[in-house]
Amino acid sequence: MTTRTHQKIAVLMGGISAEREVSLDSGRQCAQALRDAGYDVREIDVTADIAVLLEALTPRPDAVFNALHGRAGEDGNIQGLLNLLEIPYTHSGLLASALAMDKAVARTMFEKEGMAVARGRLASRTEILAGDVLPRPYVVKPNNEGSSVGIQIIQDGDNGPDPDAIDTDTLLVEEFIPGRELTVAVMGGPGEDPRPLTVTELRPTKGFYDYEAKYTDGVTEHLVPAPIPADLGAKAMAWAARAHKALDCRGVTRTDFRYDDSRDALVILELNTQPGMTRLSLVPEQADHCGIAFPELVSWMVETARCD
Repeated sequence: MTTRTHQKIAVLMGGISAEREVSLDSGRQCAQALRDAGYDVREIDVTADIAVLLEALTPRPDAVFNALHGRAGEDGNIQGLLNLLEIPYTHSGLLASALAMDKAVARTMFEKEGMAVARGRLASRTEILAGDVLPRPYVVKPNNEGSSVGIQIIQDGDNGPDPDAIDTDTLLVEEFIPGRELTVAVMGGPGEDPRPLTVTELRPTKGFYDYEAKYTDGVTEHLVPAPIPADLGAKAMAWAARAHKALDCRGVTRTDFRYDDSRDALVILELNTQPGMTRLSLVPEQADHCGIAFPELVSWMVETARCD
């Protein structure tokens, strides 16, 4: 049972990123779960107007549940503001959030920790549209977006990346890793050893695990726990805990992997410091599998909230 030190909780949701609608869904469900757990909760729809946000945070809450996703909510910006205000908040701090959101930087840190990453590099929009920067098949993705926003897989025979789907000047291009999509949630409060929960295998019914597959009911099958060999599951969980610790994350994170059966190769893709908390989301599902009910999960998150 989590010892309660906070009572008045502000849930930040919405935001200005491409993941606004998912954030609103996450925020509402977390707010209700916190109310069910006995907290005094107010919901704040965050916009680009900081003055409005500061007013909404008055009177000062005991802690903030950060249910924002994507740019401005997941990349260290809102964390910096809450640090200045000295309001404890859930999930990772400023530096960890910024590092994880920059996929190229995070890749480098994972490699230094002995984890395999897909071959790839940063490339400009101009380079990518001028011709293949890697042998096909390869993946083009924004370097600082979440929820698979803007991802394109370029296969043999394709015309090439869709210019209308590229709205940033710098992108990450990686070799496409065939095989299974795996993910691991990790819980780890300040000063605690990270605790990986379990491994989920994701099987989209069509295409790949993109934004639609993540947030549309019935489009992706979640296999919990993943039907994989025990040593592979242990390796994925160990890597997820190592990635959480390497970036100095706290609270809840979720790390995504690809596993190429033909080569017996596990590859780490990215770590999410603000994983989704909707009814279709993976973290609540893994927590439930481990016997942690949703109200208990969000209660633990607010009780381990802190500033940097």
